[in-house]
Amino acid sequence: MIIDSRRLTRLVKTLRGRRIGVAGDFMLDRYVWGSATRLSPEAPVPVVDFKTESQVLGGAGNVARNLSALGAEVFPFGVTGDDEPGREICSLLKNEGMATKGIVADASRITTVKTRIVARHQQIVRVDRERREPLSHTIEESLVRRIKASLGKLDALVISDYDKGVVTDPLADRVLTECHRRKVPVLVKPKTSRLFAYRGATVIACNAKEAGFFVAQSLGDDDSFEDAGPKLLAHFGCSAVVITRGPEGLNVFEEASPKGFHVAATSREISYARVGQAGADHASHGRQVFDVTGAGDTVLSVLALAIAARVPIRDAAVLANAGAGVVVGKLGTSIVTPAELLAAVRDLA
Repeated sequence: MIIDSRRLTRLVKTLRGRRIGVAGDFMLDRYVWGSATRLSPEAPVPVVDFKTESQVLGGAGNVARNLSALGAEVFPFGVTGDDEPGREICSLLKNEGMATKGIVADASRITTVKTRIVARHQQIVRVDRERREPLSHTIEESLVRRIKASLGKLDALVISDYDKGVVTDPLADRVLTECHRRKVPVLVKPKTSRLFAYRGATVIACNAKEAGFFVAQSLGDDDSFEDAGPKLLAHFGCSAVVITRGPEGLNVFEEASPKGFHVAATSREISYARVGQAGADHASHGRQVFDVTGAGDTVLSVLALAIAARVPIRDAAVLANAGAGVVVGKLGTSIVTPAELLAAVRDLA
């Protein structure tokens, strides 16, 4: 497809100030940074010499953080445990300028924490602390009430499902029904454990593996994606489907044009040494990919802002793909800033 970088640059500037709700699994991503120069005498594993540690919002929290960084007013909705990581999530949300009245603390749950040990820009191991049972009826009702009460002031709602028990079939159905009634666009990142949820969403955004599961076929070449697109539109009963393909960019299928179109991955090389670090190096060829963690969240975030700003889905997909191209050049759970997105879009010319 032909890309008009000047037009896209103007569209980026319309994204600020949109009011976006984010409902789903809010998690805490912790990082232990160090160096590894020797193997343990106890087992064939590296010994990491600790240097520092950090933590950022993960899961639906990373979507919220991306949206906030891009200038949106963000309304988070989710459930944490009544514990230290849950309180840390609320603190991080407040630090990003987001209200926390949509976050329910449930004493019967534990907050999901993903701890990554990183040495020399390489993730050595990840330790997950979580429980995945569905919400109790009482907690689910409380969360649904908070979402419904806020829909009147939202330009769009994102449902970010990481299969940690917050997004149940009844919750998805009730929220989508109310959004449809109020004409609030809904963008969903689905999980394969829910085959028939999310029907009627405005946009479904999934990766190639998830898309292949939903249509019960392996997706590899372009023809397989073009075959899967219309099937996914029918499966979800949605207006559009976006399939992210990693180094192959992404594919978009619309209800009005089910044949779809492909957006190639960007070729801009950007390298960062730490989560959220601002400095960048640019090169004219190739890409240095540090980490694909959170790239799908960035795609979802930019899509949501663009749809809220009434940007056509084709342009929205190009903007989202450019944003993801920035994030994969960063190590760890990361965000894209307006300046980075503008630079990436201008490089598309």
